[in-house]
Amino acid sequence: MKKIFLGLALTAGTLAFAQKTASSPVRFGLKAGLNISSVSNSDMNSKAGFYGGVFANIPVAQDFSVQPEVLYSGMGAKAKGSSDIKLNLDYISVPVMFQYNALPNLYLEAGPQFSFLVSSKVKYKSNSVDANDGFKTFDFGLGLGAGYYFTPNIGVNVRYVAGLTDIAKNRIGGDSSKNGVFQVGLAYKF
Repeated sequence: MKKIFLGLALTAGTLAFAQKTASSPVRFGLKAGLNISSVSNSDMNSKAGFYGGVFANIPVAQDFSVQPEVLYSGMGAKAKGSSDIKLNLDYISVPVMFQYNALPNLYLEAGPQFSFLVSSKVKYKSNSVDANDGFKTFDFGLGLGAGYYFTPNIGVNVRYVAGLTDIAKNRIGGDSSKNGVFQVGLAYKF
């Protein structure tokens, strides 16, 4: 709960600061795309998933902005040698990206991501088993990415988010398991 309040306070403070320093208006938008995710130190390969959600782009200086987002993010992994066994981890992610406009239409970004586990299932063919007892409900990561707007409203973006939290619950020895996700998608600003 403290982490949610910290994230909200950071966003509210950024909004208040942006109102005083930026000449451009705050812009809202939608984004969606493809996740290629994996779990470190596991015997599993990467798996494809979907992400999508909303964002607010808040200018804080001429070439800098803050972009908080709320995204659904389907992550997980699949067993090596078999595409029939999959670990599906569904998160509500709240990245707060600090963006630098390197060129008028090109930006670079970095920032924290706070993710909250909504569902976790192990799927074999058409059967699935609830795995919520095996995973922590919170994941913290750091994102690094870039984006390009073809028009003032339509753009593409790429981002890699490296999980810093061990997602396995009640681990007894062994290396920690962390999420890693590469994202590529489209963004639309209103």
